[in-house]
Amino acid sequence: MDLLALDRQLCFALSAASRSVVSVYKPVLDELGLTHPQYLVMLAIWEQEPRSAGELAHALRLDPATLTPILRRLEEIGYLTRRRSADDERRMEVTATDAGRALRDQAEAVPPAVLSRLGVPVERLEAIRDDLIALLDAADRATAND
Repeated sequence: MDLLALDRQLCFALSAASRSVVSVYKPVLDELGLTHPQYLVMLAIWEQEPRSAGELAHALRLDPATLTPILRRLEEIGYLTRRRSADDERRMEVTATDAGRALRDQAEAVPPAVLSRLGVPVERLEAIRDDLIALLDAADRATAND
């Protein structure tokens, strides 16, 4: 058994699966005028708002420098606002606009459309998601002291 065979590598399977699954989302998200990263930001905002930019970066596992242009673009297209906190000027609060909140209704069509396109039973996808979250937690523990 070749330990370095590409098809035996966890990192390859995760990377390739991620790209492939995101490509399934693309045409569905195109109908909303969102990229996949923008969709994830909006999901986080719909879940809880206001949120600081730092909280969003943490929740989305993104570097703040990566998140900032996504937030800027979502603000330009009118889906969210960024404002300095009245309590702490260092804190940038992010809130959905009325248009951003209205987009949520349209976005409810995304999960069923993706499920249909994948053709995998929802129970199987939920189990995969749960396994991936457990893997994220394990990776967090492994890198906690780095």
